[in-house]
Amino acid sequence: MIDRITIQNFKAFASLDLPLAGLTLLTGLNGAGKSTLMQALALLRQSYEAALLTRDGGLLLNGELVSLGVGVDVLHEDFHVSRGGRPHITFSLRQDGNELVWRSTYELARDREADLLPLDMVADDVGRTGLFGPAFQYLRADRVAPAVTYEKSYNAAALRSFLGARGEHTANYLRIHRDRPMTSAVRRPEARGGTLLDHVELWLQEICPGVNVNAEDLTGTDSVLLSYGFFGRTGPASSNRYRPTNVGFGLTYALPIIVACLIATPGSVVMLENPEAHLHPRGQIMMARLAAASAAAGAQVIVETHSDHVLNGVRLAVKDSLLSPSDVAIHYFDRERATPDRGRRAPHLSVTSPSLSPDGMLSNWPPGFFDELDRALDRLLS
Repeated sequence: MIDRITIQNFKAFASLDLPLAGLTLLTGLNGAGKSTLMQALALLRQSYEAALLTRDGGLLLNGELVSLGVGVDVLHEDFHVSRGGRPHITFSLRQDGNELVWRSTYELARDREADLLPLDMVADDVGRTGLFGPAFQYLRADRVAPAVTYEKSYNAAALRSFLGARGEHTANYLRIHRDRPMTSAVRRPEARGGTLLDHVELWLQEICPGVNVNAEDLTGTDSVLLSYGFFGRTGPASSNRYRPTNVGFGLTYALPIIVACLIATPGSVVMLENPEAHLHPRGQIMMARLAAASAAAGAQVIVETHSDHVLNGVRLAVKDSLLSPSDVAIHYFDRERATPDRGRRAPHLSVTSPSLSPDGMLSNWPPGFFDELDRALDRLLS
């Protein structure tokens, strides 16, 4: 498991040194750096998959996982300098006592408009981290919208078991692997059976009672048909099949999150942005519990969220002993108030990391940390 990440001179951060856990929750204001951390990890994975994370390659800024632009877009505005007065973009991961470091010494004339930043320091033995393992998943906030059909990629769904950064391969993955037996680590006894599809439907029913899902091949095309039904597939209790476009955004947005958490393997890395999107509060809490269950089964899950319900779902998972407090890291990202006297061009970002007790209570509650309900109630009652 990756237990610490260090970032220098990359996008929002001049410097960041942050501990990670089995389940890491990134919260905070918009534009405060949460996505930057996710993108740093995705950038390393993207460069690795392109076989470029070498001295002969570099950091691939635009690809399947992230599209970050060119060098001028990713170099922090108030960069630190070294090596003869030149800035460097550095990423460091610590795992099992080993430190893996990648550094690109940035040359302003060469790299400003480049989308591949050469590396002059490259970590060895990268197979030690699940970030580069076969069960990696990264689901961005801009997931695919409900549609009648989805693309059918054998390479992504069957060979790589990858759901796509936008969840675009989820329907095809479910079509291929629907009968896959679930392991005891994530299996729920109340599921109809022991297959992946049974468990996907069980979690979907936490959002929409009675729902079932089906993904089928459209023979002779490069598409998969996704549909939903209610209260049984056959018999008098069954309903018509419904297109995803006719059942709202929530089910289809949640589907990749559910599948990603269920198929995660021990040691793998699962990165989820805004799993709460388009879900009512109960559904948001259940998504947090599913992420906690995946972490308890041995995956490393990193969640970016703006939802206090997701936070509370994690707290309840600790209180219910699904996870221990040491299995959870919570980080609140904030922008330091304007300080023109310090001569900064870019805002200074800060991170506060409250800890959890076994009863799910937080050690401290920083200003701005999911306190809008209390502030609104104070105004209503005043």
